[in-house]
Amino acid sequence: MIKKVDNKADATRVSDLVRDEGFMRLALEQAALAESLGEVPVGAVVVSNGVIIGRGHNRMILDQDPTAHAEVVALRQAAQKLKNYRVVPATLYVTLEPCAMCAGAMVHARLQTLVFGASEPRAGAVCSQQRFFESTYLNHQVVTRGGILAEASSSRLRAFFKAKRQAPPGA
Repeated sequence: MIKKVDNKADATRVSDLVRDEGFMRLALEQAALAESLGEVPVGAVVVSNGVIIGRGHNRMILDQDPTAHAEVVALRQAAQKLKNYRVVPATLYVTLEPCAMCAGAMVHARLQTLVFGASEPRAGAVCSQQRFFESTYLNHQVVTRGGILAEASSSRLRAFFKAKRQAPPGA
């Protein structure tokens, strides 16, 4: 028996992965900016029709703002660029699985797709601690893909927290 191979479907999956990895690398650059400021190294980019319309990294300490997570910062920038709080059509790439606050912001922004790197076992609202986007009460659904360049994201976070633990008190 001859197995039919769908080369077009395989090529689409490969090109989607290449695209996702490319934008995730840009999110990792944002994470590096956060780390250089002493913030937890999480970065995000928002992409619409192949164009970056928002960038963000954690800025909670710098801005003295508990809502200044990378995802929210990037969504704010994207909304301002579009002059609309509904950020459609768009995909948000973030290096770490979002928390409940950020997942809620994505629903309110009517985000089409979320692509994240590392899972967040303590507070991840997509698949680790809860499955927020599967809630039946939501009036909008966000498509999610996880694990894109997960090791690069995880290793940056592990190194950051290891350095924090080894730093002298008050440093």
